[in-house]
Amino acid sequence: MSFDRLLERIVETQNPTVAGLDPKLEYIPAYLREEQFRLHGRNLKGASQAILAYNKALIDALCDVVPAVKPQCAYYEMFGYEGMKTLHDTIQYAKSKGMYVITDGKRNDIGTTMEAYAVAHLGATLVDSEEFEAFGGDSLTVNGYLGTDGVAPLVKLCNERDKGIFVLCKTSNKSSGELQDRQIGDMPVYRVMGEMCEHWGADAMGRYGYSAVGAVVGATYPEQLEELRRAMPHTFFLVPGYGAQGGGAWDVLGAFDERGLGAIVNSSRGILCAWQKEGCAEQEFAAAARREALRMKEDITQHLPAITLP
Repeated sequence: MSFDRLLERIVETQNPTVAGLDPKLEYIPAYLREEQFRLHGRNLKGASQAILAYNKALIDALCDVVPAVKPQCAYYEMFGYEGMKTLHDTIQYAKSKGMYVITDGKRNDIGTTMEAYAVAHLGATLVDSEEFEAFGGDSLTVNGYLGTDGVAPLVKLCNERDKGIFVLCKTSNKSSGELQDRQIGDMPVYRVMGEMCEHWGADAMGRYGYSAVGAVVGATYPEQLEELRRAMPHTFFLVPGYGAQGGGAWDVLGAFDERGLGAIVNSSRGILCAWQKEGCAEQEFAAAARREALRMKEDITQHLPAITLP
């Protein structure tokens, strides 16, 4: 199962964190941008190539200490087809370095349309009699609020192709409670969604006790995070909200089980912009990202037991 591979990488690196690759042009050092503009023009292709060069340098600096990366599709889609090629190339490069890739697309539809999203990001497209992977991520974030019709096609593909999904459950944004905290009977919506994740994952269990159906649960709501960990023993958590959104190490601890497993904590801006925060030379951006990733690892793991597999 896909998350088995992620869990093994987390144990190998003793690091339950993921680097979010959400690059804006202003995050990229000027020398790197100008180099790509000279080669490709000051246009969407030049910008996309600058992002790819930036991402590759970050992956090189992080691949032995961080188990996974999480590219957010929107930051690539805004550069058109050149940006989408950079998304593809980033995913393939990260996988070539042994990293697990979470594609952050928050896809949401039903039937054959959802099947098409599943094939695009997790499966393979059939052209005549030959299959081609369009993007090739290991897992995908999805919006489950269309119910089973929107998730079942993904679960089927997860079982067939060793993939995983993370369903939005209790998200880290400020207004999430407008819907997710509403009551359905005596239970908030996020708890209902949590129960659905457990149900959807029941037929897609991995060897370490977690299913292929994970959940997105934000660090900015630590009480709910702890509540959901108790209620969802077989659901692996993707935890956004650490760092720039205000979540700290103490806020994420409730996501983990007694072995230090069960969750992976995301940092995007904190890692991507570490060189700007440090005020170091822009040529040191990748080294600064590595320093921040190691700082984050220590910040979280100092409060966890030694991370071990069952």
